[in-house]
Amino acid sequence: MDSKLFFFSLICLFLLLSPEPVSASTFNYADALSKSILFFEGQRSGKLPASQRMTWRGDSGLSDGSSYNVDLIGGYYDAGDNVKFGLPMAFTTTMLSWSIIEFGGLMHGELGNAKAALRWATDYLLKAATATPDTLYVQVAEPSQDHRCWERPEDMDTPRNVYKVTSQNPGSDVAAETAAALAAASIVFKDSDPGYSSKLLHTASQVFDFANRYRGSYSDSLSSEVCPYYCSYSGYNDELLWGASWLHQASQDVSYMSYIESNGHTLGAENDDYTFSWDDKRVGTKILLSKGFLQNGIGVLELYKAHSDNYICSLVPGTNSFQAQYTPGGLLYKESESNLQYVTSTTFLLLTYAKYLKANGGSVSCGASKITAADLISLAKKQVDYILGNNPARMSYMVGFGNRYPQHVHHRGSSLPSVHAHPNRIECSAGFQYLYSGSPNPNVLVGAVLGGPDSQDNFADDRNNYQQSEPATYINAPMVGPLAFFSGTPM
Repeated sequence: MDSKLFFFSLICLFLLLSPEPVSASTFNYADALSKSILFFEGQRSGKLPASQRMTWRGDSGLSDGSSYNVDLIGGYYDAGDNVKFGLPMAFTTTMLSWSIIEFGGLMHGELGNAKAALRWATDYLLKAATATPDTLYVQVAEPSQDHRCWERPEDMDTPRNVYKVTSQNPGSDVAAETAAALAAASIVFKDSDPGYSSKLLHTASQVFDFANRYRGSYSDSLSSEVCPYYCSYSGYNDELLWGASWLHQASQDVSYMSYIESNGHTLGAENDDYTFSWDDKRVGTKILLSKGFLQNGIGVLELYKAHSDNYICSLVPGTNSFQAQYTPGGLLYKESESNLQYVTSTTFLLLTYAKYLKANGGSVSCGASKITAADLISLAKKQVDYILGNNPARMSYMVGFGNRYPQHVHHRGSSLPSVHAHPNRIECSAGFQYLYSGSPNPNVLVGAVLGGPDSQDNFADDRNNYQQSEPATYINAPMVGPLAFFSGTPM
């Protein structure tokens, strides 16, 4: 490294790890936490409860699965459409669970709402996993037909086809992620509802066995029905290791540790990939498993601590293995489409690893640089504060938070008049006038974190620009934990 590059890297490191400007400390993280959880009520499918707070929504999808003699009512629409995709929904569930496991003690009055959001997902996943032996229902609705319409979920009249993976047409990726979701959730409910927790864990074990025994990618089994929407680009090995890791966390059954020890090298344990998302679970698994080494000295898990350190070093400018990209305004940048999903998931891992390190007196060595838990917290705070408004545009990318936030959200229910304001049906093609309208969305999808700005911090508040203006459950779920941390931790 030449001297100019070295000093530039040091400056970048200083900017990213230095204390926040005074203005950023005024963020009401507790309010942001409340809103981030409320968002999930805007994504609910099924019969809404009396406790529903996002009151512009109504009941929808009340016959889902009925033509196939299965009850698939409930769950979440993944983003701005009316499809229930199993892989991102399961990942959302796992991340909501992990947020509560690590940071639920800091949620205070929002813990009950967070558990309610989680249970809305797990109730659905339980039905999808137990309706038929050796079968997992993984999707409701035909996505290409759904995407040809712009209509409220309360009005949808597109086909509600049901898709499943079986022993003959396997889906180890979606099944193992579902197992991870149920296992993680069983930890959340272990004390407050032990019977429900036991049911979750038992089902998780069965679904994991199904995923492991009948190996194959659901993208191959279901082809165009899940691709290009949520193809399993990373394959299914990462989900198998992830699922086994969560089952071990939940059950402490040594057979799962034996599985991890015996199969880790073939399931991606030795591969470094620095993108954590609904598709790729490798780095998340390493952070999770590193806890066992840091807390209990489990020797077989030392490898995961080493790879977790590699991941952390890749994020910090000035280290010998720095490779991340940041916008001029300081936002982690991965992809042009829905970039904030990677920001929220990375931020969650930064804080979770910081918690593991701090609890055990650990740190990260990146060559000659020593990175502490405090450094990771500072870097995570930069990302959270950017999302909430400390950015060049001075815009909050969480809808309904702050004085300035996007008004033209790519979301059918939010952009169309509610069923309460406009009781008459709005047909498939009639809804497009609202998609193309320049008017703000009539219904505020409070708490939704959108796709976010581009690599130069530019953001177009345009409903047609779904890459930047569409929300998703898997963007919000990893954000819940960091907001709980900053709302409950004196800085």
